[in-house]
Amino acid sequence: MARSVAVKKGVKLAKSSNKSSYVLDEQVGFILRQVWQRHSSIFSRDIGTNITPTQWAALSKLAESGPCSQNQLGRLTAMDVATIKGVIDRLTARGLTETSQDPEDGRRLLVSLTRAGQQLAEKAAPNALAITRETLAPLEPKERETLMALLNKLR
Repeated sequence: MARSVAVKKGVKLAKSSNKSSYVLDEQVGFILRQVWQRHSSIFSRDIGTNITPTQWAALSKLAESGPCSQNQLGRLTAMDVATIKGVIDRLTARGLTETSQDPEDGRRLLVSLTRAGQQLAEKAAPNALAITRETLAPLEPKERETLMALLNKLR
């Protein structure tokens, strides 16, 4: 397969004699996955505790928003029902979250941080901020703003 590559403003543009012009390295999903893998590696190295990114999302959202239903927490953290249930089950088993009946609706359970969960969220928050800074470190300040604005637009 004959292939030439032109460069336009630092972006490789593949020209292929093949009928398919699909080049994996140029696809947004592939690039986002590579960026996520880099961020995950930084997170695992620097969070300062044995916690996953999804567990951190639940803990930090509970610290930010206070108690809420498991369903609402899943929506707030962009996790499906099965994922948030597993996350809360693991956090509860570690003594970081607990559930109680919602006083306004006895059929619903509220998830909240335990004292240990609140302490962990407070302890890990500076590390989480540093992880974000390191993830974005290759970019200039204006590029960081632009990237975040564009990513938020894609949500």
